[in-house]
Amino acid sequence: MRATKDIMGMPITVDIADALATEEGLEEVFSYFIAVDKRFSTYKPESEIMRINRGELVKEECSDDMREIFKLAEKTKKETGGYFDIKKSDGTLDPSGVVKGWAILNAAEMLRLRGFEDFYVDAGGDIASNGKNAEGEEWNVGIRNPFNRDQIVKVIYPRGSGVATSGTYIRGQHIYDPHAPNAVIDDIVSLTVIGPDVLEADRFATAAFAMGMKGLEFLERLPGFEAYAIDPQGIATMTSGFDAYTRTA
Repeated sequence: MRATKDIMGMPITVDIADALATEEGLEEVFSYFIAVDKRFSTYKPESEIMRINRGELVKEECSDDMREIFKLAEKTKKETGGYFDIKKSDGTLDPSGVVKGWAILNAAEMLRLRGFEDFYVDAGGDIASNGKNAEGEEWNVGIRNPFNRDQIVKVIYPRGSGVATSGTYIRGQHIYDPHAPNAVIDDIVSLTVIGPDVLEADRFATAAFAMGMKGLEFLERLPGFEAYAIDPQGIATMTSGFDAYTRTA
């Protein structure tokens, strides 16, 4: 059972391959993503994060979810040497770089709690998967050519690991280096990260992309992570263990 809906400004696909899959299971996940968008969207004036940015809500009055995201953001900032920072140059907060992976991970846990073992959740190219697909085969993820979105340049088999992609080829220069906020990141176009889970992959993909091609070296040193980067000339570079995910088990 598979469905796709546009939520949080992107297509979200939920595929439950279990024989006991129900519409109720799908709708629970989609309803959760709608609630996350309502709370964290920087495009909805009534969202909690926008109320914080306008000074209508102080951090001490925040929801538990918001506190958790702030804690994750601060943790990521420290672990990446400041290359991940939700505070923008104008002083406002934008936690988008960690919210998506966090929400996907929580959605996957919802499906597990319902007893599903075979599922796939894809929100804007960040993916959590478990078990096998409807054909009884390993779930696979295609890395798109950033210069031709209809072309897949690499197929990976995450086998329960999380996958996240950061890039400028769809939304333009929306990722910046907090150490040089006015500089353009021009030595990398796309970065796909495989991590222990989708939250870990997502938060480190955002930070590593902000480092430019140096982010690949950062991820190489990070236990449990692999990555695939594409530069403006279309040349791909990958971490030493990435090939393990390009073939079936």
